[in-house]
Amino acid sequence: MEWQPHITVATVIEDDGRFLFVEEFKAGRLVLNQPAGHLEANESLREAALRETLEETGWDVELTALLGIYLYTAPSNGVTYQRVCFSARPVRHDPERELDSDISGITWLTRDELADQPERWRSELVLQCVDDYLAGISGPLELLR
Repeated sequence: MEWQPHITVATVIEDDGRFLFVEEFKAGRLVLNQPAGHLEANESLREAALRETLEETGWDVELTALLGIYLYTAPSNGVTYQRVCFSARPVRHDPERELDSDISGITWLTRDELADQPERWRSELVLQCVDDYLAGISGPLELLR
């Protein structure tokens, strides 16, 4: 079988020291993740990040920077994911919007509140992306074509 990475997007959204996370069930447990998902056909990486964030959280956001490009191989299935992560600021929330079916809720947590719950991270990338954001790592959105 030919090896093929899966391309995903994720968005780190910060508001006054708190970060927006989704709560979702994976492998029978409730985990925390940034709003994230797979790139779809005929969609740019930026469009995918905006769509996934809205579908999973009900938040419209403004992308502010490219935070990083990460590779992660899931130990559960051996699949390698390429995660293109953005930073964003919240613009508008629609609390009536129906969220994706695999999302059980959204929550705002500080970095320390997240760090205190490693058993709830979908992967170690959840904290790494927050830490990279807090370290000031960013690139211009124009890097993505």
